[in-house]
Amino acid sequence: MHKVENIQEHKHLFWDTNIDNIDLEKHSRFIIERVVMRGNISDWKWMRQIYSKEIISRKIVEIRYLDQKTLSFLSVIYKIPKEQFRCYS
Repeated sequence: MHKVENIQEHKHLFWDTNIDNIDLEKHSRFIIERVVMRGNISDWKWMRQIYSKEIISRKIVEIRYLDQKTLSFLSVIYKIPKEQFRCYS
């Protein structure tokens, strides 16, 4: 199991999960979703150190729910049309 480095600094994102069981590869969508929905700038920097822009782009379009502001932000930052997001309606 590949543990997420420095996860203790970001435990506020995983308040409902045993962070000792989080696996970097297996739980990538879960981690990325928590960061984009609840993360601060430090969490975003941490996420970008762990995952490439390509991985983040692939995972964010799979997220089932994003509020409109977050959806618009991610669409612009990652240059992905809103219609390609699973949560788009």
